[in-house]
Amino acid sequence: MSSSLRNSLIVIVVAAAAGYAFHQADNFWGLVLMGLTIVWALVTALPIMDSSWRLKTGFVAAIFVGAVVSLLPTFEDLAGKRADGSSRFHCPDYVRDRITFGVVKGLDLQGGLRLVYTVEVEEALRDKRDKFADDMRLDLATAFKIHTGDGLLKTPELKQLDEKLHIFTPESAVLRIKFKNPDDVKLVDDRFKQKFVKELAVIKASEPGEVAFKLRTELETQTRERAVAQAKDTVNRRVDELGLREANVTTRDEDIIVEVPGSNRNQFEEIKEIIRKTARLEFKMLDDDADFFGKVDEKVPDTMPIDPKEDPSALAKFEIRRETAQLGEDKGQKKAESRQFVAVRIPATYKGHSTKDDELIRQQAMQKTLDIFKEWTKTLNVPDDHAIGFEKTEQYDPDTGKSTEEGWRTFYLRGRADVTGEYITDAQRQIDNRGGMPEVFVRITFSPAGADRFEQVTGENVNRRFAIILDDIVNSAPVIKTKIGGGVASISMGSGDQDQQLKSAEKLEMVLRSGALPAPIQLSNESIIGPTLGEDAIAKGAIGALGGAGLVLVFMFVYYRKSGLVADAAVLFNLLLQLALLASFSGTLTLPGIAGLALSIGIAVDANVLINERIREELRAGRSVRAAVEAGYDKAFTAIVDGHVTIFISALILAQYGTGPVKGFAVTLIIGTVASLFTGVFCTRLVFDWWVRGAKVKRLSVGAEF
Repeated sequence: MSSSLRNSLIVIVVAAAAGYAFHQADNFWGLVLMGLTIVWALVTALPIMDSSWRLKTGFVAAIFVGAVVSLLPTFEDLAGKRADGSSRFHCPDYVRDRITFGVVKGLDLQGGLRLVYTVEVEEALRDKRDKFADDMRLDLATAFKIHTGDGLLKTPELKQLDEKLHIFTPESAVLRIKFKNPDDVKLVDDRFKQKFVKELAVIKASEPGEVAFKLRTELETQTRERAVAQAKDTVNRRVDELGLREANVTTRDEDIIVEVPGSNRNQFEEIKEIIRKTARLEFKMLDDDADFFGKVDEKVPDTMPIDPKEDPSALAKFEIRRETAQLGEDKGQKKAESRQFVAVRIPATYKGHSTKDDELIRQQAMQKTLDIFKEWTKTLNVPDDHAIGFEKTEQYDPDTGKSTEEGWRTFYLRGRADVTGEYITDAQRQIDNRGGMPEVFVRITFSPAGADRFEQVTGENVNRRFAIILDDIVNSAPVIKTKIGGGVASISMGSGDQDQQLKSAEKLEMVLRSGALPAPIQLSNESIIGPTLGEDAIAKGAIGALGGAGLVLVFMFVYYRKSGLVADAAVLFNLLLQLALLASFSGTLTLPGIAGLALSIGIAVDANVLINERIREELRAGRSVRAAVEAGYDKAFTAIVDGHVTIFISALILAQYGTGPVKGFAVTLIIGTVASLFTGVFCTRLVFDWWVRGAKVKRLSVGAEF
């Protein structure tokens, strides 16, 4: 027994034993790797050619088998089903259950949902501006010796600062500091400006005692681009959480394009609901000291139509209500006073929800009522550093034991958020059964920095209300009983049907884990492509691709005879490798992608044409068969590489700057170019080497005259 055969047998035995161990441990890819190693070793054990040739050939054989195995689920998916519902190609269940990737049909091949969302980048600019405003308040409070400079500004300190100055934010990228005493403008000196000079530019003030700043153009551009990029990443994570590996998320300017193949309308609605959730979580202090709504009695209407055009008789009822508000502590004693707020009820005709249709109508009425409520609050003179919050109100039915949403109420909030969702590291859905009636809530965990900030804010505002705001809606406004440490808080799902609470908690948990959107997004376009159009596209695309590829393969055989058959085999192997690489990345096969596959076949054939023509030239020059093959490959190699590199560069540029169909075409072209070099140069050389050194042919079949 030769040493080569002995080594091959040892590798086979070891790989078989390891494969059995992997099988017992249910490690599928370990088992596949050992199987490929056995294939490689079996080829190296063959009594033909030299060891170097056998090693290369065994490597190619292992790659071929691995590509086929990885594509088995894809073959089943692409083959489709017969009229009786059975699959035209069946992948073994053991393999399908363990291969989580594969090539799927794109939107243009099987139809589906296409959504275009516009990122409201102005909101991201406002967030950036507000952070600078908070930094300026802290700096100026320190300059006025109201604050020590350590930690956040407390509520009493903010009140003292308000007596000295006011910070206006009239535009998304502009903030103005107006001093009550014009002489205090000297506090905005070179030291102060130097802290913000990289991000903010000083602009002309509109009146004495005022200093104005504007976000620099480069920062504004960077903020816009980052908002879109972060929004895309967040949407991607939410789509991944839903398990939609076939979905495609791309950007175009300030738009995010989501394409989801399929035909399940219920799934489409769930996708839209999950994506649209901004999941902007904020914790803001209520300013109950101001009693803002106690001064708006004459401005509160009795009723307003929620939809004047369609149903003028559907009137939302406005009400002035009172509640006891906690106002902190004074010398250890808790303070509380009666405070006024405004509430609005939806029309009584929308309150019933005995059926799903009635429930949908009621939800739409709630949204319309909120819209007119927000429009009314815009008529109030709300300071720039404050905001109006809105919370759902409910009506309890003792007969059913359930609560029903009946309208909205207001809260007077401080404009800046003391803690935001950017500090959240985890979110988990939980159920509390201690109170008799199960309560569903989402437990959120803060980062160390967020935990410190949350503890400091709650410690400085004991016996005051703290609003938990999700997507601009107040979830709850509990009173801070004591300083909250540990970096943990909870968001209640309210009362009502527990199944609905669990579903809401699950969705909230998912969007909080995947991250909040940096800015709100609005659905600007929605289109559904029917499966009939997809089937027609598949048929015509397949006819075009197969027809073009078939003609090329036939031409190669007719013109180059046996060498043409070798080229054809290399081209088909190239196609197999492309599909396997696409599958490994869970790629989506689109109509332009099919065009890219067809073009890559032409590129692969081109490499073989160059090689065959070079070999023919050497044979015409009188060289031996072996010398002609070696010279043909050597002389054709540089031309092949040059051609492939230029195509590869073009495809890279298309992939970088193209979107949608163009990008799909570019990706398949890149994969096809790389695979073409491997199959056209490396694999075909093995066949020619076997002809001239193993079979020792006296004449090569490379055309009619040879």
